[in-house]
Amino acid sequence: MADSLVIVESPAKAKTIGKYLGSKFIVKASMGHIRDLPKSQIGVEVENHFEPKYITIRGKGSVLKELKDASRKVKNIYLAADPDREGEAIAWHLAHYLELSETEPCRVVFNEITKQAVKDAFKQPRPIDMDLVNAQQARRILDRLVGYKISPLLWKKVKKGLSAGRVQSVAVKLIIDRENEIKSFVPEEYWSITAKLAVSGTEFEAKFYGVDGEKRELNREADVQDILNRIGESAFIVGDVREKERQRNPAPPFITSSLQQEAARKLNFRAAKTMQVAQQLYEGIDLGKEGTVGLITYMRTDSTRISPVAQEEAKAYIESAYGAAYYPETPRVYLKKNANAQDAHEGIRPTAIVKTPEELKPFLSRDQHRLYKLVWERFVASQMASAVLDTMTVDISVSDVTFRAVGSKVKFPGFMKVYVEGNDDGTTEDDKYLPVLKQGDKLNNNGIEPKQHFTQPPPRYSEARLVRMMEEMGIGRPSTYAPTLETIQKRGYVAMEEKRFVPTELGDLVIQLMAEFFPEILNVEFTAHMEEELDFVEEGKVDWVRVLDEFYTTFEKRLEVAEEEMKEVEIQDEITDVLCEKCGRHMVIKMGRFGKFLACSGFPDCRNAKPIVKEIGVTCPKCKEGHVVERRSKKGRIFYGCDKYPDCDFVSWDKPADKPCPNCSSMLVEKNTKAGSFLQCVECGHKEENQQADAEGDAD
Repeated sequence: MADSLVIVESPAKAKTIGKYLGSKFIVKASMGHIRDLPKSQIGVEVENHFEPKYITIRGKGSVLKELKDASRKVKNIYLAADPDREGEAIAWHLAHYLELSETEPCRVVFNEITKQAVKDAFKQPRPIDMDLVNAQQARRILDRLVGYKISPLLWKKVKKGLSAGRVQSVAVKLIIDRENEIKSFVPEEYWSITAKLAVSGTEFEAKFYGVDGEKRELNREADVQDILNRIGESAFIVGDVREKERQRNPAPPFITSSLQQEAARKLNFRAAKTMQVAQQLYEGIDLGKEGTVGLITYMRTDSTRISPVAQEEAKAYIESAYGAAYYPETPRVYLKKNANAQDAHEGIRPTAIVKTPEELKPFLSRDQHRLYKLVWERFVASQMASAVLDTMTVDISVSDVTFRAVGSKVKFPGFMKVYVEGNDDGTTEDDKYLPVLKQGDKLNNNGIEPKQHFTQPPPRYSEARLVRMMEEMGIGRPSTYAPTLETIQKRGYVAMEEKRFVPTELGDLVIQLMAEFFPEILNVEFTAHMEEELDFVEEGKVDWVRVLDEFYTTFEKRLEVAEEEMKEVEIQDEITDVLCEKCGRHMVIKMGRFGKFLACSGFPDCRNAKPIVKEIGVTCPKCKEGHVVERRSKKGRIFYGCDKYPDCDFVSWDKPADKPCPNCSSMLVEKNTKAGSFLQCVECGHKEENQQADAEGDAD
């Protein structure tokens, strides 16, 4: 007969924990939060020390009745929501509903859902941590005050359905600031000179370095001509040869932000998808005979700390699988990335390192397997020995001109045997091997290639870049990154173009109004300071009401001014010369989640809408009459089709090239990999250099 009730947030988590605890425990799910601030009103009594007025969330009646009935049949009640502010708040609301004392040892937390971790946690139940609860309450009330006070202003002055938020508004401003940087960027010309040299039949490349031993920039074609004149017919002679050994260290275990960034780079996952799949791995996967097991530790964390037990398991596995040389002399300890990082949880790691991705593959979906493999490899590599590389730098003289060749090769792979961290540019660090070169060697000159380049503007933010920037600036916390990115797109403040954020006219307008009337909300330092204050509340160092009071004193004055002085703004649609084929009115340009599209100006009488097609300068390879245009699928993915559709049904996910295959005359398409861009024939597989893409990407 069960004598204890355990309440968690989700059915998946309940199922996993229930199997570990046995028949004496009933495990139920609250299905997330049970109480919240009302949607119909602000729900905060500002004058009464910011007292929140919580109500039961609509639709939770049957869940609450089930929990209440179960609580009456047991002696003990344990609240096992997630080990963070949000989880503590859920536990506190449940305790209030079930009439449990805050001082009663009813709270159970675990960083991983494994049998041992869960059983150990139930040996040490604790009271609800009101500092954690108050930190969550303060954040919730702050966001409610900003959202429910500014949003009605925006509805009245701009359009209905808009919103503002402490974190989301700063994120939009970052995107707008980057766009302005790009627009104001003035390209600068520069040149490079590459010499193709050879010794004993082995060719390698050397880059122009300088003149008379001093580094020199090549800013104009005249500079290049001067160097070529100096070289003339002179011989290339090996000068100084410098060889040294270099160590490369592994990246630390994942935290929430780095997991989202690396999943975007390597798996092409959106931030929200990464967190969704990580949640599944954390809560538990059915492994057949072994039952349901949590496979990774808690995925909302900004700590890289690893438990001693996990370190010992990693050591045993690494020495067994790769050899003792692959484990460092002392276990690796990773310091906090920034001062605001919380150290309550471990970094994200597999709960059992012996469960390899290959072994678990039959039990996981494709996405689950790919993300688990990423987490597993990152953690294993983080505990391994450094890689050792032999590097060679060679100065080569020709007349009074110096060229330089740099090469390296892996002497000992260390952690690189398992995993190497990606980067936002998608480039790889391929080894460039140099032949054996000795001072005084005369080299064969196989050609000198001057090349013109132009500096490039900073890139637009991808999800990975924006998350990294928010983390570095102290904006938001692990649990807020993914929902923030989703919100700013749903509100129509930004759109995604080629997996990069582009601000919309609406987003630009809202941020202009916010900057004029609520500058603190957009101030990065102010927002980061508020996050720090919330951390202090969590640590019990600062009173949460004081934090709210300090914020609201200035905010209230700003609101009064905005109510009086903010002018109404009418957003004008851009009218095109395209006529609606349904009613004959002119189409207008609208901004949607995936960019601009055409809509009938007669809306709502006529709801016709269609994508804005972009010609790529290629004749349709199928009908030979139409033009290939860029289109978007319902999910926002770019594809290419004939503008004569439906008369011509040509379609391709790959971008067609403007020339046929030289071997079989079939269609060539662009293929883009981390190593670069090339053209490939869809029929015979012929490959060749994509010269246009190379020209466009010279200065990247």
